[in-house]
Amino acid sequence: MTITLHPGSVSLQDLATIYWTCVPAKLDPSFDAGIIKAANRIAEIAAGNAPVYGINTGFGKLASIKIDSADVATLQRNLILSHCCGVGEPLPENVVRLIMALKLVSLGRGASGVRLELVRLIEAMMARGVIPVIPEKGSVGASGDLAPLAHMTAVMMGHGEAFFGGERLHGATALLKAGLHPIVLAAKEGLALINGTQTSTALALAGLFRAHRAAQSALITGAMSTDAAMGSSAPFHPDIHTLRGHRGQIDTAAALRALLENSPIRQSHIEGDERVQDPYCIRCQPQVDGACLDLLRSVARTLEIEANAVTDNPLVLSDNSVVVGGHDVRELTQDSLGDQIAMVLQEPFLFTGTIFENIRYHKMKATREQVIEAAKAVGAHDFIMRLPQGYDSMLGERGGNLSLGQRQLLSFARALVADAKILVLDEATANIDSYTEMLIQKALVKLLENRTGLVIAHRLATIREADRIIVLQNGELIESGNHNQLMKNGKLYSRLYNLNYASFDDIPEEVLEESASNSSAT
Repeated sequence: MTITLHPGSVSLQDLATIYWTCVPAKLDPSFDAGIIKAANRIAEIAAGNAPVYGINTGFGKLASIKIDSADVATLQRNLILSHCCGVGEPLPENVVRLIMALKLVSLGRGASGVRLELVRLIEAMMARGVIPVIPEKGSVGASGDLAPLAHMTAVMMGHGEAFFGGERLHGATALLKAGLHPIVLAAKEGLALINGTQTSTALALAGLFRAHRAAQSALITGAMSTDAAMGSSAPFHPDIHTLRGHRGQIDTAAALRALLENSPIRQSHIEGDERVQDPYCIRCQPQVDGACLDLLRSVARTLEIEANAVTDNPLVLSDNSVVVGGHDVRELTQDSLGDQIAMVLQEPFLFTGTIFENIRYHKMKATREQVIEAAKAVGAHDFIMRLPQGYDSMLGERGGNLSLGQRQLLSFARALVADAKILVLDEATANIDSYTEMLIQKALVKLLENRTGLVIAHRLATIREADRIIVLQNGELIESGNHNQLMKNGKLYSRLYNLNYASFDDIPEEVLEESASNSSAT
């Protein structure tokens, strides 16, 4: 099976198939003509005397340096090799295949000016299982995923490393064993291959696909739990959720009704059941799961657009003109979308299991030492060690055998292990003792060490519906209130919200100072 891609209209379903099954992908042949036309235009410019950025000039501050036509290929080669500076473990094969597929989509729009041979090589590498080794960390500047995409491109040139047939090989060896040959990059091709957001988009998509599968599993386990508890299906009645109006809530209730339809267990207690209503965890599933579904759908819409985007510079337009000056900072959006997905997955409540299992819940590969280190960092280690079996102590339902403050500290430890960027406070921490409150304040400061800002909300359904939102800067309270109050009066929150949970880095110092003084005055 091979997925045929139609750039500009590639669906998330096709991309999910590539991610989950590692099937090859190729462009629909109808896009070949546009690719060839743009490549011919770039070759024409490269052969001429007029300087055009990235084609026959240097890059960045060296853009004013004209490159001789005889050195254009060397320029592209050096660009790639100089950016192969990633570190860490290799990205998983399915993520790398997704990166390669997204690069095919971008190049297939016919605006990047690469030759058709380059596109065919990416397709052949996917088909024959030549998977570039792309380190998981490291990039350069804000012009795209330069370092990771350089590692992909290096293999196409016969450099770098790739996995083939279960072995990690030199790039040239992997191509040779697969019956393929390295390519010599022509004018602008190196720039077209690395000046894009395909790595950050692929990673965001991977998070989305996994979160969506988790959401589906939650619906199934939720329906099974309702049946096992002999719960009522009345809270899933369509009119209840239509009156509320949220699409995700409506759809979640419909899914639960379908899953419970004709259940003999449900039929067995429709009459004679003296219970008035089920616990929140049973009857409020549409409200909770639906909010998550709405957020995931919002993320999906943006990522589908970005997956079909052309993200390099310069571009060959439909009238054959070449425009310079576009800039790839869209990975900022991918970061904020990743944060939104993290907010869905950062569950503050605790499930039944051991303390150790709870802390490493969002990072199952975490070692015991990492878990203990996180617990110590947020002040949870001492009370854990006072429990009968320490980190192996079992928790009651939703951590019911712990105090509110202790549950919150465990959530902080979990967030530290998972490196979550958005945290959600437990149901209430207003009535905790002063010692635990002090620990929580210290833990917040610790969590802020690697983050410039946090948004913390009580009883969070969506950020707009939170009862109370607390905005912190370096452990200090900057603003507090509900969404409408802060959007009207709170300069910092409104700026943060409009930036899609962006960091505080871009907010002028005077705005921070003014917001802090306003908060103190009120």
